[in-house]
Amino acid sequence: MLKPLGDRVVLEAEQEEEKTVGGIVLASNAQEKPTTAKVVAVGEGRVLDNGEKLAPSVKEGDRVLFDKYAGSEVEYAGVKYLVVHEKDIVAIVD
Repeated sequence: MLKPLGDRVVLEAEQEEEKTVGGIVLASNAQEKPTTAKVVAVGEGRVLDNGEKLAPSVKEGDRVLFDKYAGSEVEYAGVKYLVVHEKDIVAIVD
């Protein structure tokens, strides 16, 4: 599995099939980019200026809301993931 470094977080985006009012299914490239995802892996945290390590505020298994155009898409073992900085995560969804 991917092991993120520093304050990075690996997310697995939740894909939802989007339909128009008439029932037409939109192609994936025509849909809005998802903004919720499941946390798959978390880095060790950010190192502060004084050398202390600030632990991440999210953990594996959390569902989160993130900035729309944040992060980098990567593919590992045939699955697409999104790697973002913890600051790009807006909220934890309960």
